[in-house]
Amino acid sequence: MAFHVEGLVAIIIFYLAILFVGIWAAWRTKNSRGDGDPREGIIVGGRDIGLIVGAFTMTATWVGGGYINGTAEAVYVSDYGLAWAQAPIGYSLSLIVGGLFFAKPMRSKGYVTMLDPFQQIYGKRMGGLLFIPALMGEMFWAAAILSALGATISVIVDIDINISVIVSALIATFYTLVGGLYSVAYTDVVQLFCIFIGLWISVPFAMTHPAVTDITVTAVREVYKEPWLGSIKAADVWSWLDSFFLLMLGGIPWQAYFQRVLSASSATYAQVLSFLAAFGCLVMAIPSVLIGAIGASTDWNQTSYEYEDPQNSNEADMILPIVLQYLCPPYISFFGLGAVSAAVMSSADSSILSASSMFARNIYQLSFRQNASEKEIVWVMRITVFIFGAAATAMALLAKSVYGLWYLSSDLVYIIIFPQLLCVLFIKGTNTYGSVAGYVFGALLRISGGEPYLYLQAFICYPGCYLDKNNNIYLQRFPFKTLSMVASFLANIAFSYLAKYLFEKGTLSPKFDFLNAVVAKHSEENMDKTTLVKNDNIVLSELAPVKPRQSLSLPATFTNKEAISDFDSSPESPDSESK
Repeated sequence: MAFHVEGLVAIIIFYLAILFVGIWAAWRTKNSRGDGDPREGIIVGGRDIGLIVGAFTMTATWVGGGYINGTAEAVYVSDYGLAWAQAPIGYSLSLIVGGLFFAKPMRSKGYVTMLDPFQQIYGKRMGGLLFIPALMGEMFWAAAILSALGATISVIVDIDINISVIVSALIATFYTLVGGLYSVAYTDVVQLFCIFIGLWISVPFAMTHPAVTDITVTAVREVYKEPWLGSIKAADVWSWLDSFFLLMLGGIPWQAYFQRVLSASSATYAQVLSFLAAFGCLVMAIPSVLIGAIGASTDWNQTSYEYEDPQNSNEADMILPIVLQYLCPPYISFFGLGAVSAAVMSSADSSILSASSMFARNIYQLSFRQNASEKEIVWVMRITVFIFGAAATAMALLAKSVYGLWYLSSDLVYIIIFPQLLCVLFIKGTNTYGSVAGYVFGALLRISGGEPYLYLQAFICYPGCYLDKNNNIYLQRFPFKTLSMVASFLANIAFSYLAKYLFEKGTLSPKFDFLNAVVAKHSEENMDKTTLVKNDNIVLSELAPVKPRQSLSLPATFTNKEAISDFDSSPESPDSESK
């Protein structure tokens, strides 16, 4: 393909627009924050993100390159189809579940990051361990997004994929550096409009191309490929359910999600944001589904595409930009490309900011430098934004499949962090010993099931497993990921109560409580209210806007009130003195 100057100009215009909005948001933040805590402004946007901007930024966090490209890819590929494009419904349900059960207790306590309750209940060491899968999840997610962006640009503009990935990552990293969550949130609003308009403008032109058969016909009848509606074979039902639960429940414990929840002006707003974003995710998936269906309904021999079929030429993961390139007029494809490429950054910047927020607060400040100044923490965040952005870029250049990286990033969060979050919020009496046991059980069971994307052979062949002769790797049909998650959850509870029983009954001497989780419950190793509040790690003003109250709702019924009430019971808190 020839180098397309028009396409490059379109991309530059959109990128400059996004960069301008990001810098403007940073300038606006600096002038409106005044003497406020800069850490609070960067991480949770001063807790004054409004309903409209909050809904847009939470939606845009999920609707990125992996979401739109991956959905189109799943619909297009033979043997999969719409039945296997689980992300739109899966992530929408995860936002609904998150809003119903998790948003209110997290926001009501005024936490700053997702890891705060873990360090408060399980201690700073366990918080450091849980940071590892959280960090890896964010990095895999950002890498998948940047990889999709590079593929999109390289197909239509015909420039080197490495250059497109690096330039995109630099722009996203720059405005995240200067503006934090404010810049990310306001650019998300622009990016969401871009992706919506860009894709919807392209769909009518692609659908009316002479090489495209009516998609209502190809939905149920094989023309060029198997029907794009797809089907779920009896042997694959358990595997389908495993992937669906992974997306639905594994989509909750992400710092990128809770960063929006914790930036809301109230707990109720945090819940509403989740519900609005769930609706937004479904709406934004529609054009991607249609583009995937159009790709499956096209006779590519009638187009200028150089191969017989994108799937046969191993370009199924780029079906969306290929449709834009070969089935739309040049000015439409370039506009769509510019809009989509700018919008793809909306998730990459969120993941980079999330990872740096957790490191600066939960690892650097709470674990090593509890008396660090505000300026020092801000600079640590800026440095780690650059480091994590570079790491995500490096992984993006090695990406194999958009959907593969997408699932892999959710695996780590679903199996290890989700059961820990359930325990710390809703199960009374869990402790560090149980948390370590759950962590180990979940990780070992997940690794034992193998990972084809990493060419990791399975150690345990669960019922229904079979050998993939192409890669000589055993693939699992059994829902072993959900099994690993449940095992991690039960291990946490069982070992927590076992440790508590053995120490309290005197079976084990107090000197063996080396984690200070049962006998020495209030030692300085336990990240309790003294560490979090008294040392000014959580600013008391962060707790003021929302007062926890008793509720008859289902989440309140099962909430671990002992953990949630730690701040309220502090005798040294100004709030408690004024009551």
